Amino acid sequence: MVLSDKSIKEQLENGRIIIDPVDHSDIQPASVDLHLDSKFLVFTNSRQPYIDVKQSLDGLTELVEIDNDSPFMLHPGEFVLGSTTENIELPDDLVARLEGKSSLGRIGLVIHSTAGFVDPGWKGHLTLELSNLSRLPISLYFGMKIGQISFLELSTPAERLYGSESLGSKYQGQTDPTPSRFHQDFNK
Repeated sequence: MVLSDKSIKEQLENGRIIIDPVDHSDIQPASVDLHLDSKFLVFTNSRQPYIDVKQSLDGLTELVEIDNDSPFMLHPGEFVLGSTTENIELPDDLVARLEGKSSLGRIGLVIHSTAGFVDPGWKGHLTLELSNLSRLPISLYFGMKIGQISFLELSTPAERLYGSESLGSKYQGQTDPTPSRFHQDFNK
């Protein structure tokens, strides 16, 4: 079951869902609008000839930060990592879905490739997988509405929450755009 605006407000008020900061005007009928942070991880293709998923990718990206007035220009075909300004925290019986804004999708902006699912127990800012499918650059501004998050109730509370030691969760508590840590799966 997807939570309605009334249920989202109740969950926020009793602290079961945390969105910080939250502006109640961003609560939609069944979702909450999220905003774009000022930091981006841009891929520097000249440093490595290919992406080896067994290796750390820390040197593959470069951090770029914009100020309040200057846009980040996302070029056609470009893929960068961004982040939400909001910290999100979920209880043991809710999951969340991150989706783009339809107005931005209509100009070719995609905010996630595959990582639109947020597990119960998640705590942190959400990394955005930003792609420009259009033929023109798209200007992105700090603080603009970038996506929306909806919440779904689980049939029972999860036994192992995201962030639990037994899961080996790689992104719990992130505050900035975070590169892939998939290589850690090979070390188990």
